Amino acid sequence: MSQGTLVKRQFGHRARLALSPAGVRAADDQAHAARTTWNLLHAWWQMMPKEKRTLTNADAAIRQGRQDIDFLAVLPAQAAQAVLKTYFQAWKNCWDGRADAPNFKSRIRTVMSVDVPQGRDLNIVRVHRRWGMANIPKVGRVRFRWTKDLPVGKHAGAENRITGARLVKDALGWHIAFRVQTFEVKPEPHTGPEVGIDVGINMPIALSDGETYEHGEWLTAKEKARLLHLEQRASQRKQHRKPGERNSRRLHRTYDQIAGLRAKAKRRALDWQHRTTTAIAKQYGTVVVEALTITNMVKSARGTVEEPGKNVAQKSGLNRSISGEAWGRTVTMLTYKTAQHGGTLHQVPASNTSRRCSACGLITLGSRESQSVFVCRNPDCGWSGNADHNAARNVLHLYRMGLALIPAAGRAVVRRAKRVKPAAAR
Repeated sequence: MSQGTLVKRQFGHRARLALSPAGVRAADDQAHAARTTWNLLHAWWQMMPKEKRTLTNADAAIRQGRQDIDFLAVLPAQAAQAVLKTYFQAWKNCWDGRADAPNFKSRIRTVMSVDVPQGRDLNIVRVHRRWGMANIPKVGRVRFRWTKDLPVGKHAGAENRITGARLVKDALGWHIAFRVQTFEVKPEPHTGPEVGIDVGINMPIALSDGETYEHGEWLTAKEKARLLHLEQRASQRKQHRKPGERNSRRLHRTYDQIAGLRAKAKRRALDWQHRTTTAIAKQYGTVVVEALTITNMVKSARGTVEEPGKNVAQKSGLNRSISGEAWGRTVTMLTYKTAQHGGTLHQVPASNTSRRCSACGLITLGSRESQSVFVCRNPDCGWSGNADHNAARNVLHLYRMGLALIPAAGRAVVRRAKRVKPAAAR
């Protein structure tokens, strides 16, 4: 690495909060107030004429709403301002073609979250090897799991500090995501070798040099049995519910237990993906992946009433397996991690990479004998090997032939085409 050039980097660190029952209720109330503030702001936006939609007028509307609606007062004023800034940024993203227009946030489908915009309000202290404490506005001093060193106390400065945080609730409870700003030495170009990557289901990640990365089941046998039992219990309790009747507390409790097990599986999958992609980014200078359109790959085969689909159950299971591997998330991680280590990530067309022989370059019918075995049927070739390894070699070959698509830079977000502003924004 060079010794002179420093680059600013923003990253997040998520830690589990140890809230008391009263703290959980306070955080829940703030999250519901933040969601309600967003919805009121959206209703105000749709009602106002275009020339009245300014940041000043929106701020005045939020202040008036906090005076008129009592329960909005549980949300700290700075968190309400963060909702306002996020809403205006959502419209800017829409106008630039990066996202759809913002809409109302429903109580059921919206992730519960509260923003703490100022890092100095947190007053973070490390009290134990495994625990730290932070000040959450209108909640109090709360312990959180100390799993990574944070720039606090004498380790904090103008170039390395916590700029804010966000409280997020999932099936495993409340977590705090710190926003950390730091200056790092700009990495020199990575001099490591080039590698092609093929992602799959039976073999999650296969490299062109023969290296493979596999993982086991995300849940143990006992946890799987527990999940099946809970799903059956939820199905039975749902059968006794009359049409239009609200779910019982027992059914909600069962749903929460199911969500907790699934969240545990996702957390283990994320940990494996982070460790795997970090190892690849450190070892290789150029990483080449397929440009997969995953949304098309997981479409249902159900069909219509007039033309019902075939092998619907098998296709449904395949879709679940593809979604469980989260190939898009793997590419996103590789994109920013290769950049942090001075490497680059490129994408190549995905068509026929698993059918073409990497030795002779021909596509011969029947060459792929099974999910894992590839034997070239070309009489002049006859190469045989692992099918995933063969596909990874083809991916790297396409890059070396100059067939790479536009290199992925920053976050792997596809910019949408410019379009006319929605009627609600005009």
